[in-house]
Amino acid sequence: MKDLKWWQKTNVYQVYPKSFLDTTGSGTGDLNGVTAKLDYLKTLGVGAVWLTPVYPSPMVDNGYDIADFTGIDPSYGTMADMERLIAEAKERHISIVMDLVYNHTSDKHPWFVDSAASRDSAHADWYIWRDAKPNGEPPTNWRSIFGGSAWTWCEARQQYYLHTFASAQPDLNWENPAVRQALYEAANFWLGKGVGGFRIDAIVYIKKPPVFADGEPDSDDGMVNVHSMIANTPGILDFLHEFKDKVFVGHDIFTVAEANGVEPKDLDKWVGDKGAFDMLFEFSHTTLEFPSGEIWTQATGYTPNLIPRLKKVLTDSQKATAHNGWYPIFFENHDQMRCVDHYFPAEADKKLAAKAMATLIMTLRGTPFIYEGQELGLGNVAWSSIQDYNDISSHGQYQLALGEGKSESEALRLVHRYSRDNARTPMQWTSEKNAGFTAGHPWLPVHADFREQCVESESLDENSVLSFYRRLAKLRMGGEVAEVLQRGDFAELLPKNASIMAFKRQLGTTAVYTLVNFSGEMRAYDLPELTETKAISESITGSQVGRLRPWEAVVYVGKAGAKS
Repeated sequence: MKDLKWWQKTNVYQVYPKSFLDTTGSGTGDLNGVTAKLDYLKTLGVGAVWLTPVYPSPMVDNGYDIADFTGIDPSYGTMADMERLIAEAKERHISIVMDLVYNHTSDKHPWFVDSAASRDSAHADWYIWRDAKPNGEPPTNWRSIFGGSAWTWCEARQQYYLHTFASAQPDLNWENPAVRQALYEAANFWLGKGVGGFRIDAIVYIKKPPVFADGEPDSDDGMVNVHSMIANTPGILDFLHEFKDKVFVGHDIFTVAEANGVEPKDLDKWVGDKGAFDMLFEFSHTTLEFPSGEIWTQATGYTPNLIPRLKKVLTDSQKATAHNGWYPIFFENHDQMRCVDHYFPAEADKKLAAKAMATLIMTLRGTPFIYEGQELGLGNVAWSSIQDYNDISSHGQYQLALGEGKSESEALRLVHRYSRDNARTPMQWTSEKNAGFTAGHPWLPVHADFREQCVESESLDENSVLSFYRRLAKLRMGGEVAEVLQRGDFAELLPKNASIMAFKRQLGTTAVYTLVNFSGEMRAYDLPELTETKAISESITGSQVGRLRPWEAVVYVGKAGAKS
């Protein structure tokens, strides 16, 4: 059996630095706050920390609009702070993973400022420029992912530029070799600083179609989501393999790409020995509520039939990476709603729901990715006004809903469920003011429940979600069971059960069984091979083979194939 690499045997923790820990009283988190909590992260079995962007930025999209790929934004600290974080993490056997945002830059980046100044400038062809239609309208009817036209007029050039996201995030022209070379040099700069890998943002959009044309409108605004027009354009993998050869090859790092729209059946082209990346975030399990693109007004919301579909896409992803590539196990990130509100109805016990998702994260085959605050069982927020929300996408979707005739309360209800701010509220450390996140005024409000759901309180409660995560981390990191969870094969069990997700991980003669009840009812099941097993992780004490209580999750270990 092939030896596993270091990143296949550890847990990754995603830090949203702006919301992690503020050490200056500014109200926003900083790099020194991450350094201060490295020992805490070790208690979760963390061997890598993925930082969302900390580069200089106007912060139109909270750092995903980058003005300098090789600098540090002063709000986060200095390059010396970054170097200290990398060094302190390395002493604890933790690698720092940087976020590469290479589809676009900020409109304040010197490259774009020069490109926008003239059609003859040094960077004139570094972005996507097109003439207006004869009637002066934008070149196509594409809607940006954040709402509104994906094209913005530039008076100086008398042309439109393309932006898949906000107008302040113009798309780079990857067809230009000079653009690609500049991006590769920036990534190699960070390798020189000692980072242990990269998460690559929105990579499916870098290759544009040879002809730009209108698409079939998907909403009342007469526009079509740009994702459906440019994502995964043929030829993209040629760019990505060049990227791999110029940057990744020869370094003991890992790469994980954000690749919305890549289906499990296509994973072998993206990851593995012949793929461009080590892992790939595909979103089939997080977009189950969006049958025709991520337009909130068209979302189905939670329904019980979400769970059979969740089971299928998770199983498909496990099978697709069984012999080629590696799976990043995740249910939350900085762009997603909290998973306890995503996969469970409003009446669910949120503490048990959080433990259920923790059980899946830690026992599926792949590398677990824990998102900041997920280990506390944090849920969504529901602020009373759209003005309380910072997220640019939330404001765009809210306006789209109003434009379709939704009332303000209906539009706000969608924001409550899907806003990215649900995942961006400050980390909850203590029961003191502002949850111990800042001595100043926090950039986003903390959860009202921070006194109960904080690291300080949950560390003292052996039945808390945090304590449960820590026990699962130990289970995954050491001993015979760890070998099974890291290396073992995956096999789905009870595929026809609409409420229970069950699977077996097997290595040699040892098998680990995971069962999770996604319903609020007691569910019986029939698995004879569990009769000679013992429970090694229970979300509720006193689990019984053959039945699962509401929202219960349990992990058993035994000899493979043992039967009564």
